[in-house]
Amino acid sequence: MSTADPPAAVDAAPAAPAAPAAPAALDRRRRGLAAEVLAARHLRAQGLTVLARNVRCRGGEIDLLCREGEVLVVVEVRMRVRTAADRAGGSRRRDFGGALASVSARKRRALLRVTRYVLLRSPALRAHRLRFDVVAIERGPDQRLSLSWIRDAFRADG
Repeated sequence: MSTADPPAAVDAAPAAPAAPAAPAALDRRRRGLAAEVLAARHLRAQGLTVLARNVRCRGGEIDLLCREGEVLVVVEVRMRVRTAADRAGGSRRRDFGGALASVSARKRRALLRVTRYVLLRSPALRAHRLRFDVVAIERGPDQRLSLSWIRDAFRADG
């Protein structure tokens, strides 16, 4: 849970405006948002109801919060772009297993923190069973997208 930030001093100077994001950061953000839209469309087509997108608290963010029947589904969306060199092993960049493998233990802990926050703030959701899914979207060297939906990708207790 986050605590309230201390009040700002009365005589403090106004904060400087944020610097514009670098083009690479904007591209990454756009790709991430596009991946979330694609994942939400796919999940809706599979019968899930999307309750919220980009649920944030100090501890992290849930990309998609969905419901499938009586199950509350926390969805992490991951996108990776792979080049022909990546697939052939000729790239200098390390391949850590693509989008699915990028959901680390640290990321899982952050998802659990945000989920606890959501459940504290929305008592009606506590009655639902909970499931953590991952939607992995990868763009291949031919620019085609492949989407993998892993239901029950990890458990809250482990």
